[in-house]
Formats: sequence, C-alpha cells, structure tokens
Amino acid sequence: MTTLPTSQSLPDLHEKKKPLWSRYVHGHHWRSQTEEFDGLKLGFWLFLTTEVLLFAGIFCAYCLFRAMYPGAWAEGSGSLNWQWGALNTIVLLLSSYTMAAAIYCFQTDQQKRGRMNLLITIISGAAFVAIKLVFEYYPKWTMGKRPGSLFDYPFATDPHVPLWWSVYYCGTALHALHVIIGMILIARVYVKSLKGQYGPTYYTGVEVAGLYWHLVDLIWIFLFPLLYLIH
Repeated sequence: MTTLPTSQSLPDLHEKKKPLWSRYVHGHHWRSQTEEFDGLKLGFWLFLTTEVLLFAGIFCAYCLFRAMYPGAWAEGSGSLNWQWGALNTIVLLLSSYTMAAAIYCFQTDQQKRGRMNLLITIISGAAFVAIKLVFEYYPKWTMGKRPGSLFDYPFATDPHVPLWWSVYYCGTALHALHVIIGMILIARVYVKSLKGQYGPTYYTGVEVAGLYWHLVDLIWIFLFPLLYLIH
C-alpha cells in the first residue's frame, strides 16, 4: 500500500531533486562555506610552495653546473630537438586555457562544457607525456644519451656532458611525473562532475586541480628555454 507524500515531506522531496553542488554543506569546523573555500585554497597554495622548493633545487643545480661547464651545457642542449619542446609548450598552454575554461563553466553551471574542457585538458596532458616518451626519451636512450654513469654516447666532446643529461632527465622526468599526477586529479574531478558535485556555489575541487595544473604548466615554461634554447 502506498501513500501520497504529506505536506511535511514535500520540502524533503524538493531538496533531493536539487543538484549535489547546491546541497553542499560546509564542514562543521568552518563558520561559512566561503571561509572553508578560502582556507582550503590557502592550504593548497602552501602545498604548491613546497612543489616550487622541490623544483628550485633542480634549477639551482642547473645554474651552478651551467656556470661551471658551459661547453657541456651547449653541447647537450644542441642534441635536443627544440621543435618537440615547442610543440609540448603549445600543448600545455592549450591545456591551461581549457582548465581555466572548465573552472569558469562550473562557476556558471555549464556542466557539459565544463566536462568537455576537463577531457581536453586530460588529453593534452597525455599528449605531452607521449611526445616526451616516444619522440624524446626513447631516441635518446637508444643513442646512448642516458643520464650519469649510464651515458655511453661515443661522440661527446666534453667530459661533463653526462652531468648535463642527469640534470635534463631529473628535471623533465620529475615534471612529467607531475603532469601524470595532475591528469589523475583532473580525472577525479571529471568523475565527480558526472554526479553533479560541482556548480556555481561549490567548485573547490575544480579550482584546486586547476591551481596544480597551472603550476605544472608554469614550471615547463621555465624548463623549455633553459633546456632547449641555450644553444
């Protein structure tokens, strides 16, 4: 036997029909949702600061060794194909735009466009990693231009070229790892967006993933000229 909903249960039914983002309730230890958003964003900025410190060590090593062995750095950079590096730069710049567009779409409740931009960002990240592995890492390894003690390229004229390749692989491999992590974060956001968890009043997850992705792009903007264009 079924019963018609009473007047007291109608508000509950109406509430359940609302999208998840409009029903989000901030944590009990926050005074408001705005305060929660600001606190989470500040905490993530502090995390990104540690990421900057991580790459700062590589940049410091790069500057120190380049000053000490400029010939090795010029020879090593001359062995890179700057066209692939430039293509990867364009790919990441495109992904930065689509990530920013995704945040805007969820802020304005454009769910389909937001998810489409998230997918384009993920595909761009995958293209970046594929170009790096297939067209840059693999040919270098087969030609013996490997890092450190694994270096066996017989035509190197500077004895410190292995040091160049060590810095190159440490910097670019660590960056590629961060690209993969960023793709995982964005994929998680995409899955949640399918359930309607992000919208005009709640889009913290999208914003945080966007901050991480923009940092990854910014680091590459520095790596590209330092590694590919010094010769």
